[in-house]
Amino acid sequence: MEKHRFASLLIPSIIAFLGLMAFGLCVAAEFKRSKKKDVKLNGKLCYLAESGAFQLGVAALICLFIAHILGNMVICRRICSGEKSSSGKAKTPWITSTLLVVSWISFGVALILMGTATSMNRRQPYRRGWLDGKCYIVKDGVYVGSAVLVMLTIGSTLGSVIMTGRKSQVEQGRRIHAQQHK
Repeated sequence: MEKHRFASLLIPSIIAFLGLMAFGLCVAAEFKRSKKKDVKLNGKLCYLAESGAFQLGVAALICLFIAHILGNMVICRRICSGEKSSSGKAKTPWITSTLLVVSWISFGVALILMGTATSMNRRQPYRRGWLDGKCYIVKDGVYVGSAVLVMLTIGSTLGSVIMTGRKSQVEQGRRIHAQQHK
């Protein structure tokens, strides 16, 4: 029982830590991103050197991805091992499902926003640019917006993990209570 309690605290702590790392990396990337003054023009050709935001963005994407997948594995494991209703379907509170949907939507938007911004901070050589031979820079606040979406993703994932954990603890208590009274 003590081992189970340790694991049920460790995994949400890892998810929260990875989420905070992704948040911090996004904020740091906002300060390190390429700026307009970094673009070098040679006639119609442009060049943009790789900025530190590229590495920070990649690290943030990895942290967010691992945290979200880890959280969803825990949720799926708890839901699939849960008690079944008379119709054979697993009982899942609506709030858990809602939090899970919110986490996936915010995860998808954060992934697209961060991935695009991060790829724009990669080296954009002459004649190649980022898209169609043109150089692009990330607008102010894109990484901060990503950081907010990271917090929404991690918060809703952790909320869903906690709700499914609470449900299984209540069911475990009922089973133990029922066995003691037999």
